[in-house]
Amino acid sequence: MNDKLYYVYLIRSIKFPDQKYVGFTEDVTARIKEHNRGGSIHAGKYRPWELITYHAFTDKKHAKAFEKYLKSGSGRAFAAKRLW
Repeated sequence: MNDKLYYVYLIRSIKFPDQKYVGFTEDVTARIKEHNRGGSIHAGKYRPWELITYHAFTDKKHAKAFEKYLKSGSGRAFAAKRLW
């Protein structure tokens, strides 16, 4: 059995609450710290970020598929209604 987990996370800018970000990682805590240090081009402009939710998967392909879905039109609608 694989004990490794893969995460899809949703964060929102504290200063600019309309700015939201969906991402994939193997370490949620480290990734949020990286966003708040300005470690990504998009995220750096809207620091600081707060974690809204994350979803853990045991299968990397399922996690990546869920991230891709949340970035699609229907996935954004689902997230707006159920996750944010």
